[in-house]
Parts: sequence; C-alpha cells; structure tokens
Amino acid sequence: MSRIGRMPIAIPSGVTVSIDENRVKVTGPKGELSRTINPEMSVAQQDNTLVVTRPSDDQEHRSQHGLTRSLINNMMTGVSSGFEKQLEIVGVGYRAEKAGENLVIRVGYSHTVEVKPLPGITLAVEGNNRIKVAGIDREAVGEMAARIRKIRPPDAYKGKGIRYAGEIVHLKPGKAGKVVGKK
Repeated sequence: MSRIGRMPIAIPSGVTVSIDENRVKVTGPKGELSRTINPEMSVAQQDNTLVVTRPSDDQEHRSQHGLTRSLINNMMTGVSSGFEKQLEIVGVGYRAEKAGENLVIRVGYSHTVEVKPLPGITLAVEGNNRIKVAGIDREAVGEMAARIRKIRPPDAYKGKGIRYAGEIVHLKPGKAGKVVGKK
C-alpha cells in the first residue's frame, strides 16, 4: 500500500468538500478549487477526513493512488492557507518593480521584461530585488515562479540572475590562465 496514498486527508475548519463521481471541489476562505481525478480512484468522506482508495495493486493504480491523495491535499492547503514562492534578483543594476498587476523586470537586457501574472496569482515586490509569488493553486504558483526565473537564470560564473530564495548556486572557476612550460 502506498504510504502517502493511505494517509487520510484532514479537512480544515472552514473548508467544504463536494465529491461528484470523479470530480472533487474544495471551497475555503481563500477561494475555490476543483479537479477531475482518475475515475479508477475512489474518494470517500469520513467525518472530518477524506480517504483515497485504489481498486487493485497494479503498478498504474499504485502510482495514481499517492498522486491523487497529494493533489487533493494540496487543494485543501491552498484554499485554507495558500502557497507562496520567493525569488531573489542578484546582480548590479538588476531590479523589479510593480506596474499595476504586472511585474517589470530589469536584468541586464537592452529592454525591460514585463510579466503578466497567471489567473489567481498575485505578484509582489519587496525592496528592489525580492519577488513574492502567491496564490491558492500550487501548480500555478510554481509555474509562475519558474517563468519568472527563466527570464534570467543564475549565471554559473558570477551568480547573477533570478533565483529561488535559498537556492544555492555553485559557481564554476573562471579561466586559470596559460601555463608556460619549459622547452
């Protein structure tokens, strides 16, 4: 049995769940999420928990079991407390600023890069070099953060660029110079 799949999902206070065949809809204080799950997986509500069960021990069913449980658990967390990712901009003259809902990033190109947030995502700038991506859908938050990082990934030699907060960038050594040998 899947260790993750067999764990019950606690329903936080203020969150309501409705299950229609293979569609799970979760509503909470931060918003509403719904997802179609694999029709072979069954989700049942018992008191204040949800339990995901699988029909057999086939490889496909075992892999879908844990995935389904994790997706529903992420929906619960999203509508109750939400998700956020922090990005850092490293480099002289590199900065970000808000322009309405959009984000304007200057990272060494001859032009500024304007980023429009995905639906349900909020972007915030702290100082000149910190970007906060927040929302209720974990996939959308991760996708938005990855798109922003892709604008200028960290350089392997100087470390300049956009990175996740806490990301460790291992720098490569530069040119060592020419070694002159004896003839």
